Amino acid sequence: MNRRNLVSGGAAFVAVLAGTTALWRMGRPAPARAETFEVTKTEAEWRAILSDAQYAVLREEDTERPGTSPLNHEKRAGIFHCAGCDLAAYSSEAKYDSGTGWPSFWESLPDAIGTKEDNSFFSTRTEVHCRRCGGHFGHIFDDGPPPTGKRHCLNGLALTFKPAAQAS
Repeated sequence: MNRRNLVSGGAAFVAVLAGTTALWRMGRPAPARAETFEVTKTEAEWRAILSDAQYAVLREEDTERPGTSPLNHEKRAGIFHCAGCDLAAYSSEAKYDSGTGWPSFWESLPDAIGTKEDNSFFSTRTEVHCRRCGGHFGHIFDDGPPPTGKRHCLNGLALTFKPAAQAS
C-alpha cells in the first residue's frame, strides 16, 4: 500500500463516518433534559422561529462547521444573545480569537448560562446552554485566557449579536 492509497482510504473512511453520523442525527428527537426552563416551546414552535441549522444546534446539540460563523469576525462592542429566546448571554468584552474557528469567550454574563456533563465523542466535556430556554451553545474548556482560564467555545448559530447602541 502506498501513501496515496492510505490517504485516500483514510479520507474515504472519514467521509463515510461523517455521513453515517449525519444520517444518525437526522430525525433523532431532541435530547431529553431533566431540567426545566422558563421558556419552553413545542418542536413545531421552535422550528417556526429557528432556521434548520439553528434548530439542529440549539435543540439537537449539533455543531456548526468551524470557520463558518460571521460572529467569528464580529469586533464591535455589544452583547451576544441566545438565538432561541433572546437572553443576553455574552459581552463582546469577554470575546477573543481562540483560533479554533468558533466564537470564543472567557466568561458569560451573570445568570445567563447553565452547564452539564457531556460524555459524547469518547470524552467528558462541559456542555454550555442558555439557562432560560436550554438551547445548546457549545462547550467550555480549561484552555482559555486570564482572568478565568476558560474558553467558552460556542456555535455562532446559537447566538445573535446586538451592537452596544441596541444591546439592551
